[in-house]
Amino acid sequence: MCGIVGYIGHREAYPIVIKGLKRLEYRGYDSAGVMLYDGSDLKVSKTKGKVSDLEERSTKEISTSGTIGMGHTRWATHGVPNDVNSHPHLSNSGNLAIIHNGIIENYEPLKKELINRGYTFKSDTDTEVLVNLIEDVQKKDGLKLGKAVQVALNQVVGAYAICVFDKNKPDEIVVARLGSPLAIGVGENEFFIASDASPFIEYTSNAIYLEDEEMAIVRLHKPLKIRKIKDDSLVDPYVQELQMNLEQIEKGGYDHFMLKEIYEQPNVIKDTYRGRLHSTTGIIQMAGVEDNLEKFLNADRILIIACGTSWHAGLVAEYIIEEFARIPVEVEYASEFRYRNPIITPKDVVIAISQSGETADTLAAIKLAKEKGAFVFGVCNVVGSSISRETNGGAYTHAGPEIGVASTKAFTTQITVLTMMALRLAKAKGTLSNSDYFRYLQELELIPEKVLEALNTNDISKEIAAIYKDASNCLYLGRGYNFPVALEGALKLKEISYIHAEGYPAAEMKHGPIALIDEKMPVVVIAPKQGHYDKVVSNIQEIKSRSGKIIAIVTKGDVQVKELADHVIEIPETSDALSPLITTIPLQLLSYHIAVLRGCNVDQPRNLAKSVTVE
Repeated sequence: MCGIVGYIGHREAYPIVIKGLKRLEYRGYDSAGVMLYDGSDLKVSKTKGKVSDLEERSTKEISTSGTIGMGHTRWATHGVPNDVNSHPHLSNSGNLAIIHNGIIENYEPLKKELINRGYTFKSDTDTEVLVNLIEDVQKKDGLKLGKAVQVALNQVVGAYAICVFDKNKPDEIVVARLGSPLAIGVGENEFFIASDASPFIEYTSNAIYLEDEEMAIVRLHKPLKIRKIKDDSLVDPYVQELQMNLEQIEKGGYDHFMLKEIYEQPNVIKDTYRGRLHSTTGIIQMAGVEDNLEKFLNADRILIIACGTSWHAGLVAEYIIEEFARIPVEVEYASEFRYRNPIITPKDVVIAISQSGETADTLAAIKLAKEKGAFVFGVCNVVGSSISRETNGGAYTHAGPEIGVASTKAFTTQITVLTMMALRLAKAKGTLSNSDYFRYLQELELIPEKVLEALNTNDISKEIAAIYKDASNCLYLGRGYNFPVALEGALKLKEISYIHAEGYPAAEMKHGPIALIDEKMPVVVIAPKQGHYDKVVSNIQEIKSRSGKIIAIVTKGDVQVKELADHVIEIPETSDALSPLITTIPLQLLSYHIAVLRGCNVDQPRNLAKSVTVE
């Protein structure tokens, strides 16, 4: 959840660390801090609030010179967001500094033991316990920092990505990971450390991603050494060439990253199917699927595991895979999956979906599925992420970096990948007619153009947003393929505007939610021409008779719903199965404009973080 940055080299560390923290602020923004080594002592500044608050405070509070530094932007787990609980944390002696992303689950017994040994604590965090545990091991056993970190980590339970600095060893930073991501940028006689590669892409295109239970001692003028934490065995570093560029992580003239990412969808959907989808020859070419085609075709069922927006994409995939390929599909919340003793067999295929590829709940579910013998297939956006390495096979979306905390382009590119998978399986099984198969391929190729057209609803979405920006509640209704879109639309509104919203299957409204409808209740109804149109019209009439305010997403040229609805947003026509790629666009825009008009922080909603790397 938190973002960590480190630098050791020949440049001034402070501007690199601050700029890196700004790029990682999507991972958490409750508080922030920085540590610099000026050649003789540690200089620490930290504060509740955003990185901009830290920048303002630190330039007044400490000397910002030095070529070694570490920084942290926090999403609070243990201890409320305040100055004291902010990272970095120092050991009792003041010699060691640490930044940490993750949770140390057994910190309480460790803390009690350290208190008995004379240690005192200023914060409520598990991280301060860890840095003092490292110092205790270091003193008790007379160990160098790297070995002390290794011994200490073998005593902790939980997840971590850490950077540790000892002012008595001022030419090195010790890093380690378990369950939380950590990348090391390799430059010319300099190293960059971060939760992802975005803080150092303008300095180097070479990165090493630590695997779980690995640690490294990053030293100047010496080759990087990576070791296993458990047994101290050496690991050969694997240097990857970064695929992202600086332009991808800048706003590009948009007011917010979220708006930029909404408008990127025509291009990124095309990027996701480019080179994979060949409509004229009827070929879908996805190496991850092709290499494991028999696993899918012989599966008793497909289990989809995901969280949040990715879970909604999985629900859409359930409809598509079952209809196209006739394989039973179940969609599970990753956060609940391993806690209910699920039945998993070697005849199951598990599809794990995650934008970041680092979602802790999804990673835990993957490990359980693999232990039970299931074949696990990953769908994620970040090359080299933990899920891409943990799964047996997979397919990347090509959404590019998604900085806005509320997912937009991740949702549509995930659906694009999953739709291509469903079509490939249907072709192999013969469960779609040849004419339908080719029709869907051609229609999928037209989706970017239709998404571009749907983006023209921006102005009407903004007008509607101005009318309902002060609503207290909102219902979203959809049927069939667009029920998951209703859930996703409600989630977007909740996430960024803080208006309570719920999504329902339209037919379920009369089984409870209809009691909420009055003249103050806006109800967003997804009612495209394809699908269960007549049934949805009946549901709209039920809302109208109870004075609810109806915002309808309809196919261009619709007449029937237009007569009933208070507001209509028209979108281009497409097939029912592909409609979620279009119907979600005005819902994203509506949520965005409501949040802006309410004065909310669109890109960094309160209490949220982009990459949920803790359970």
